Amino acid sequence: MLKEFVRAEIEVALSKIEIHNHAIDISATDKPEFGDYATNVAFTLSKPLKKSPREVAEQLLEQIDIEKFNKVEVAGPGFLNFHLKDDTIHGVIRDAIEKGDQFGQLNLGEGKRVQVEYVSANPTGPLTVGHGRNAVVGDTVANILDAVGWDVTREYYFNDAGKQMRMLGESVQVRFQQLLGQSVEISEDHYQGEYLVDIAQSILDEHGKTASEKGWEFFKDIAKDAILKDIRHSLGLLGIEFDVYTNEASFFDNNAIWDCLEKLKEKGYAYEKDDAVWYKATEFGAEKDRVLVRSTGEPTYRLPDIAYHVDKLERDFDWIIDILGADHIVQTPDIISAVKVLGYDGDKIYPLFYQFVTLTSGGEAVKMSTRKANFVTLEELINDVSADAVRYFMISRSTDAQMEFDLELAKKQSKDNPVFYIQYAHTRIASILREHQGDSAVDPAVDLSPLTEPEIQELIKKLDAYTDALKETAEHLSPHILVNYAHQLAGLFHTFYERYKVLTDDETTSKARLALVKATQVVLRKALTILGVSAPERM
Repeated sequence: MLKEFVRAEIEVALSKIEIHNHAIDISATDKPEFGDYATNVAFTLSKPLKKSPREVAEQLLEQIDIEKFNKVEVAGPGFLNFHLKDDTIHGVIRDAIEKGDQFGQLNLGEGKRVQVEYVSANPTGPLTVGHGRNAVVGDTVANILDAVGWDVTREYYFNDAGKQMRMLGESVQVRFQQLLGQSVEISEDHYQGEYLVDIAQSILDEHGKTASEKGWEFFKDIAKDAILKDIRHSLGLLGIEFDVYTNEASFFDNNAIWDCLEKLKEKGYAYEKDDAVWYKATEFGAEKDRVLVRSTGEPTYRLPDIAYHVDKLERDFDWIIDILGADHIVQTPDIISAVKVLGYDGDKIYPLFYQFVTLTSGGEAVKMSTRKANFVTLEELINDVSADAVRYFMISRSTDAQMEFDLELAKKQSKDNPVFYIQYAHTRIASILREHQGDSAVDPAVDLSPLTEPEIQELIKKLDAYTDALKETAEHLSPHILVNYAHQLAGLFHTFYERYKVLTDDETTSKARLALVKATQVVLRKALTILGVSAPERM
């Protein structure tokens, strides 16, 4: 709002000197003496106008309606600094209170359709901590896009076909035989986790010993369903739900995988060699060609993924976002180039890669105990530190940075824990509003003139910066930007709360500060909701 107010006045000034549709960069100033906002537009106009930046700035200053500001001045070699009137700044509070959940709304997506595919873990075992970062990043990206006007479809792709599913069925079958007292050993190739014993026991309980006559497919189907149920339960603990579940097996059933392979052969981009079928990835810059079908006749991951992305593109999404671990970086370009070969717009596909997670405690990598296997399950982590902490920490750093998840920090109930620090700001706000008769005590038309202190005005300007933070987050698909914003906003509120009483001897001041508290709640709650973190009323 405030930046756009300044921008509008600059645009009017530019139009008066016959400059139209010129990019205008506006930034908040670092020091109060430089005003509230500054622009370098005079520098970008210097060359076309054949004047020095300072001459351009002075020319623009003559065209600006300075009555709308406390002061506008030319600074340094040609910056224009804008000192806003208090009433202009206070308009942010009124806007937040009046608009509520609609405050800071953006329509970047304009209702266009975007599919976000995330998690997509193989249904061969429980979700791990590594899957947790994928899940939280993907779900938050979907929330962000939804908040800025995209029509979002959240999708989970189950790799429920191929060798790994046979190994799952055989692994459960061996565990079942062991429960019957048979002397059979599970091989190194099989899945090792104790969770398979639980599944085998459930089969014995329901079907009895006669199930030993069944083949591996029988055990695979039951295990897959049990693991999928467990996966959905774990995701539900984080508030994650999907609109669409797509199974890899469906692309075998409808022959889509082999249709794609034949078309790639017809177009000259797939060939046979050493009893395998290869994709000409080197035609698109890869160091070597890639195997699509092994000599055993089994497809590699690339071929079903090509068929799956063809299916996505045929569903007419305007944008397709794949949330992928860094181990997919080599594979993804092959998928995109292959769908282009098949005649589809592969440029609609945007892979968002994330680095992996290390659990730490006291600065040292740790391995939590688990009875399920040699990995830490996502559900164990949630139970240990809370769903809010898991969601917050998983997106607290850029996706291209390694994630160190500090278990001790995530469990702290103090300002050292950033998620607690933010939530405690909201709790303080809720307590204030309860104490002062809640929302009914907040009048959008209240006299806000007492709100002149620098710390208070800084808090108001941070409320105004919400829209910019959301826009930047959406444009870069970087949840950590909004995380940082929420932490900064909480910090400014804590500073306000600790330095100023809401209720004073002056009724006008009290009402003004109460309105500021309410506006802060509106914005902080919006940010937390998009991040998927709760905004508690009490802690």
